[in-house]
Amino acid sequence: MRWTHRPDGSNWGDFGPDDQLGRLNLITPEKVRQGVAEVHDGRSFCLSLPLDYPGGAGLNPRRHPPVLRPTMRGQSANFNVAVPDAPDVICDDLALLHLQYSTQWDSFAHVGQRFDADGDGIAEHVFYNGWRGGEDVVGPTSVADAGPGVTSTSAAKRLGIENFAVHGIQGRAVLVDLLAHFGPARRLITGADLALVLAADGVSVEAGDMLCLHTGFAQALLDAAKNPSDDLLHNQYAVLDGRCPDLQGFLRDSGVSALIADNYAVEAYPARPCDTAGHDCSILPLHELCLFKLGIPLGELWHLTPLAQYLRGQNRSRFFLTAPPLRLPGAVGSPVTPIATV
Repeated sequence: MRWTHRPDGSNWGDFGPDDQLGRLNLITPEKVRQGVAEVHDGRSFCLSLPLDYPGGAGLNPRRHPPVLRPTMRGQSANFNVAVPDAPDVICDDLALLHLQYSTQWDSFAHVGQRFDADGDGIAEHVFYNGWRGGEDVVGPTSVADAGPGVTSTSAAKRLGIENFAVHGIQGRAVLVDLLAHFGPARRLITGADLALVLAADGVSVEAGDMLCLHTGFAQALLDAAKNPSDDLLHNQYAVLDGRCPDLQGFLRDSGVSALIADNYAVEAYPARPCDTAGHDCSILPLHELCLFKLGIPLGELWHLTPLAQYLRGQNRSRFFLTAPPLRLPGAVGSPVTPIATV
């Protein structure tokens, strides 16, 4: 095995020694049928922002809006090209795409830990289920091989986003409307806050369900028309308190198969200071819990407001969700165009 002991509170090995799906294993045929059973009206909602949103690089200076350019046709741009001796006009393009700029999935190769998985007293770069940085998740050593280029220089040979695509992400999802209870003010949502909303709205979350959290942030980004203020990006709308033990306990015990929000990072970034002094702690504790320990995919910057308004008007919280990422081998994240069907 790749590891002799696993992180405290993790489920490494529970789905098999070579598992790369984590909690997505809980989206069984029965869970898919449960999702289909939530389709009453036959109405669909697109849960993706336009992929050139939020605009600029204020959320993350390493991620930038997509760039579209024509492909080449000989020595010419292959766009609005008249085909000789035919009536056809051809356009063909390429994209330079930062995969986690807009509406996205995080794979388990997105965030790992320095962790002593083999008990030799030395912390290695390790990802979910013990897959190793430098062996299973590889990247360049030279900055010259990072950023835009013409050849691939990094790859998640294990835990790549394509595993989610092949398995399929389709089943029953549950929406929790945080905006309806807490408004647009910045708030760190605790386990107690989440329990209050679940009880007030009569929302039940079962093992294998995909949990969607509506804060209103993505709608505000749309309204800002690709020119969001720093205040909007960093000081407004609810985020999860990743250090809250009760919230972590809920995610561990509920059996949710995926955690999705309409904000950036799902949780507060950076997280509030550690409660325990004397050791290093993650700046993204829910990423650590979900991606590294439990194998729970994270969805970020989903556009949930129209769906949330519809479900609240119908006194519903469950829906059928279809949300496969790109089948792009080796990628650690992916844009996604989720579809909710009600």
